[in-house]
Amino acid sequence: MELHTLQAAEGSRKVRNRVGRGTSSGNGKTSGRGQKGQKSRSGGGVRPGFEGGQTPLFRRMPKRGFLNVNRKEYAIVNLDTLNRFEAGAEVNATTLVDAKIIKSTLDGIKVLGNGELKVKNLKLTVAKISESAKAAVEAAGGSVELVEAKKFVKAAK
Repeated sequence: MELHTLQAAEGSRKVRNRVGRGTSSGNGKTSGRGQKGQKSRSGGGVRPGFEGGQTPLFRRMPKRGFLNVNRKEYAIVNLDTLNRFEAGAEVNATTLVDAKIIKSTLDGIKVLGNGELKVKNLKLTVAKISESAKAAVEAAGGSVELVEAKKFVKAAK
């Protein structure tokens, strides 16, 4: 293959449809917009979700529950995933993200007690931890430091 033999693949170059260029083009006169009405005018059309005056779908559907705008969403880490670290390692937001255990810290990290911890002397710095997880970490000779969620997120960035 050489540069002067290169060609675009067949069908990759489609000529743009030029509307309003005479009746023989198939899209002349009204340019494919039909005769009259809101959609035929320039700037015309309806907003997203408008159903012609019928009650829109989002208003017909029942509304349930309450969404707290001040909620905190924690990145969950289980005990068995902490076995990836070496003995005596410091586990915090940056080390968890670097190890690709969590994608982002959200509003903080919460450690849950699922699984068995086999690594000794871990130093955890998290926003929250369950009682069973805390007991397992301390039984393995580790320590837990709780950090407030707002400070935690700033420290992770």
